[in-house]
Amino acid sequence: MYVKYLKLKNYRNYDELYIELNSKVNVFIGDNAQGKTNILESIYFCSVGKSHRTNKDKELISWDQKEARMSVHVAKERLDKRIDISIFREGKKSMSINSIKVNRVSDLIGTLNVVMFSPEDLKIVKESPTHRRRFMDIELCKLNKKYYYNLVQYNKVLDERNSALKKWRQMNNDILDIYDEQISGYGSYIISERQKFIDKLNEKGSKIHNDITSGNEDIHFEYLTCGAEGIQKRLRESRQKDFERKTTSAGPHRDDFDIRINGVDTRSFGSQGQQRTSVLTIKFATIDIIKEMTGEYPVLLLDDVLSELDINRQKYILNSINSIQTIITCTGISDLKEYLDDGAAIYTVSSGIVKKSE
Repeated sequence: MYVKYLKLKNYRNYDELYIELNSKVNVFIGDNAQGKTNILESIYFCSVGKSHRTNKDKELISWDQKEARMSVHVAKERLDKRIDISIFREGKKSMSINSIKVNRVSDLIGTLNVVMFSPEDLKIVKESPTHRRRFMDIELCKLNKKYYYNLVQYNKVLDERNSALKKWRQMNNDILDIYDEQISGYGSYIISERQKFIDKLNEKGSKIHNDITSGNEDIHFEYLTCGAEGIQKRLRESRQKDFERKTTSAGPHRDDFDIRINGVDTRSFGSQGQQRTSVLTIKFATIDIIKEMTGEYPVLLLDDVLSELDINRQKYILNSINSIQTIITCTGISDLKEYLDDGAAIYTVSSGIVKKSE
């Protein structure tokens, strides 16, 4: 799949924008704070119904406007799709696919699959388990509507259980039994699917990481969980502690995964280069997983990451994107020229104005 065109209206610093993209490589060049990332963000939003930079949709609307609009035409092997999304100042949004309104994000997800690689993705390796869980959940929601449903229901029951723990002066075991059964049911499915995803990450990532590092490093991912079969037991055992702390201490919302290079924990002991390579491996392994499960490559969004990588990692990326529509933002093109063929589209971005180079 690939994006044929992107239209924006009153989105961030774009009053109006229409860009036709080619099916291979598209490069947006400009100084910082000119609007390059806004282009990638809008495509990402059309994929998953949310921004990768903010949880507040209204921040995407131009400051003096009531609504923002975005539209992408997605070319697919079977049937092209057009996604239209409007975001309103009061916090609501409207979504449609081929002019048919959809009310749930789950109906949108999967229409346009993207993999984004940005400097912030180092958080997957370097920071708290929240970032690693979020990565797994986003990728699995793209591929599996049942996973999305179970995750939404799990979080709903979890919020209700935590709210009850905060309100009660005395523990109510009967109601907690009900919550624990629901959490166990939804949570078991979540854990099972995450484990399958980590297994795929190992299968695909091992060769990719080996290629990037010229055979000098092995990478391994390990899912850290209480187990799909043990949630209800763990909840029962920790019930008194949960009541005292007013929060739920067991379940997939506490899970994590390890990233080890040559057997060493990358988060604590990996060099900055190894941490960046780990993220690169994760992203390209995810591309292969999506291709295997959907039959089509996703769109690859590279947000100002090439300057953060050494020449060997840059070469790996640019030599690996022949079959994938890739949209790159950068501040200069001199280092890319030898890797771009004549079909690459080059754009300059300045103060919200985009011009295609001839």
